[in-house]
Amino acid sequence: MSTLRFHAVKQTYQREPVHIEENERRSSIFGANVFNEDTMRQYLTKEAFNSVQDAIKNGSKIERVVADHISTGMKEWAISKGVTHYTHWFQPLTGATAEKHDAFFEPIGNGRAIEKFGGGQLVQQEPDASSFPNGGIRNTFEARGYTAWDPTSPAFIYGTTLCVPTVFVSYTGEALDYKTPLLRALQAVDQAAVAVCKYFDKNVKKVNASLGWEQEYFLIDLALANSRPDIVLTGRTLLGHSPAKGQQLDDHYFGTIPNRAMAYMRDLETECMLLGIPVKTRHNEVAPNQFELAPVFDEANLAVDHNSLLMDVMDKIAARHNFKVLFHEKPFAGVNGSGKHNNWSLATDTGVNLLSPGKTPMSNLQFLTFFINTIKAVCDNEELLRAAIASASNDHRLGANEAPPAIISVFIGEQLTKTLSELENVTAGKLSPEEKTDLKLNVVGKIPDVLLDNTDRNRTSPFAFTGNKFEFRAVGSTANCANPMTVLNAIVAKQLVEFKGEVDTLIEKKKLKKDEAIFNILREYIKKSKNILFEGNGYGEAWEKEAKKRGLSNNKTTPEALKAKISKKAIDLYKDLGVMNKVEVEARYEIEVEQYTMRLQIESRTLGDIARNHIVPTAVKYQNILIENVRGLKEIYGSDFKKFAKEQMVLIETISGHLEAINSNVTKMINERKKANNLEDIEKKADAYCFKVKPLFSDIRYHCDKLELLVDDTLWPLTKYRELLFTN
Repeated sequence: MSTLRFHAVKQTYQREPVHIEENERRSSIFGANVFNEDTMRQYLTKEAFNSVQDAIKNGSKIERVVADHISTGMKEWAISKGVTHYTHWFQPLTGATAEKHDAFFEPIGNGRAIEKFGGGQLVQQEPDASSFPNGGIRNTFEARGYTAWDPTSPAFIYGTTLCVPTVFVSYTGEALDYKTPLLRALQAVDQAAVAVCKYFDKNVKKVNASLGWEQEYFLIDLALANSRPDIVLTGRTLLGHSPAKGQQLDDHYFGTIPNRAMAYMRDLETECMLLGIPVKTRHNEVAPNQFELAPVFDEANLAVDHNSLLMDVMDKIAARHNFKVLFHEKPFAGVNGSGKHNNWSLATDTGVNLLSPGKTPMSNLQFLTFFINTIKAVCDNEELLRAAIASASNDHRLGANEAPPAIISVFIGEQLTKTLSELENVTAGKLSPEEKTDLKLNVVGKIPDVLLDNTDRNRTSPFAFTGNKFEFRAVGSTANCANPMTVLNAIVAKQLVEFKGEVDTLIEKKKLKKDEAIFNILREYIKKSKNILFEGNGYGEAWEKEAKKRGLSNNKTTPEALKAKISKKAIDLYKDLGVMNKVEVEARYEIEVEQYTMRLQIESRTLGDIARNHIVPTAVKYQNILIENVRGLKEIYGSDFKKFAKEQMVLIETISGHLEAINSNVTKMINERKKANNLEDIEKKADAYCFKVKPLFSDIRYHCDKLELLVDDTLWPLTKYRELLFTN
């Protein structure tokens, strides 16, 4: 083991583990640091409280004078808990959260000061934030950005700072964050779903999209992680030979959680309870040192905020335990990567899950309506959904043996497939009393029984129905959930609007009864959506060929996938729903293309540096040791030395071959990178990095990893996989 690696391990294990007392009943501290409904009742006037609740439930505007009352109550609550600063907490298009802290403290003259936090400071701020990605929306001379309070996501305390969730918009009003389009998409699906729900229940006034994410991650010893330049700079290992033991025994999956990891999880869960993040599940994942945690379902906007906050908190808690959290989709070659499954559903204010069947034929018809419309939405917009999860890091994971392929398909299970087939064969037009009875009792009426045994057995599906929700499995572990959730809710909203229009037309012009009209439209939707339904193995070549026949896209790389975001179809979709205008859509496309290029650029530079400045000198040093050994043998054995130095001579020659290949490929990579950097067009630059620069990564890695097996372990400069993955 090299000196650097030895000291890294020594540093880690000399420190005492962090001990955190477990609260006897965690429910008693849940939301203690959140300005939630119970806290509002204590610190707000009745008028202020009702105003906030009205804004949350109905989207009504909060008057400035009322905002003053709210900010005063919020400040008093925060100060009572030791808070000294406040910040507008937002989610710019970097993928991380952002905050600028201001103190409550304000001088008032004559050597005096007060704690001040007024309604104006709560509702809106101008953090400037001119360096955040904007996709050309903001010129330098008008680079101001504004944050505005989102009352639907409660303020919270982290450390000694009051964090107020906000949207982030430009001087000219365009969205510069993930939250704003999501809120618009949620409003669109709410309105569209309520209109359809009126067919079944006139009392429905609001429909909320719900989200339950499953966050996968790796825990790596902090000192060991810091000894790897590639992990520090890119979040993943660019080099490293697979250890003899990886995940092939499946002994880590759902196994006993290691003590160090358990201590970290307990500390993290305590913080989550205080912040109102309803984490419930924790377990070992398949790869060594890989874990998962998942919360109870929540309203989609709040769930997105919780996940973004959680990832930040995970990093902070990890540092206390001498861990580094790796969120990268594929931080290690040869073992499973990480995803963030997004479990999505729709729920009414009357307490009904619209993707769960009920006890009556009418409630089951309601279930089928939203179930089939969702499938139709995915079928019509599969390329846009694929674009929503595209990134340089997720490209490593999609299509690997632990993740769904880049082809978007929907899995619903054998029994539901049979049910849809029966519905498809229903006679078009008016139904006879016998047909209607048979349909409601023998087809629709049996759906609850069908779902009892509709367990999801197909882990290769990117979009699967799992009993009472759809699970979007293709989302990457580093992703902000707002991106895929904006797309999913928008396409479903558009589909529901079209559905209602078609049903109303049949009722008015064809004089069909409501349920007959619904059956007729659903029947046509089933026929039109068949191509997206797939129950087989998503990893095989056969599916790629079949998908091509069906007309489904197979965009394997991010530059290919992202083009769907700026199609006329996508721009019209967002514009018609009021989710984003053309400028906002094109800006996001430009930002994501540039981010893809920059990530590959950073990885290329890092890989070249490690290969030439770490690997090559080490291999040469070891080769010189071997050469000296051969010279010594020659001095001892004279002309007979070759029979004693045969293996060393072969090893010297083999090392030379790998060194030559590394230098040659690094030179090629640098030259291709220079060519790419000279391109002005962002799309051509991204393509150059994707198809010219990136392929050389694997060639360089191959020869470096081969040297890892040949060079003396005490000389090797990088912490090895066996040390990174088996430290607990």
